[in-house]
Amino acid sequence: MAQIGLKDLYYCKLLTDDTTGVTYDTTPKKIAGLINANINPTYNDGTLFADDGPAETASSLGGIAVTIGTKDISTEDEAALLGKTVDTNGVIVDSTDDNPPYVAIGFRSLKSDNTYLYVWLLKGKFQPYQEQFQTKDNNINFQTPSITGNFVARNNDGKWRFKAQSGDEGIAANLISSWFTKVYDGTTPA
Repeated sequence: MAQIGLKDLYYCKLLTDDTTGVTYDTTPKKIAGLINANINPTYNDGTLFADDGPAETASSLGGIAVTIGTKDISTEDEAALLGKTVDTNGVIVDSTDDNPPYVAIGFRSLKSDNTYLYVWLLKGKFQPYQEQFQTKDNNINFQTPSITGNFVARNNDGKWRFKAQSGDEGIAANLISSWFTKVYDGTTPA
């Protein structure tokens, strides 16, 4: 089925990702007004030549470029996603010391059969986004932010994404209903 909609963007800070396990903040945070999402995984390919011709080929996952367009990004979300500080007056402070944290992002996309595709991207960092401003004229021209990130596979288990389709046979209803209560970890919620 074709994708015809997109909504419910969440993010959650990745706290640990090592040989002992993976942990995220306890509750994902919602960003209102998701407009678009573009996920572009890259693969590095190599070919071994032997006896005057190609003998074997192999590929490995490179980075995953992610661009998210939203209606707006709040001060709190911008600071959290980009590692910025907010001063005591509520003003965002951009600094050369900003250090974006690793986060997971989740969203859902409506399909033409009225079911949803649910997604969690598991480990990535976002970069400061381009801002555009334009004077108001006879027409309304909305200027909305797009935030770009680089995602990678987790160190602990090599996983980089979970996807679930609510219309698939065997998908537990409680899995779908709790998709955004925490970053999916491979277990069915009780």
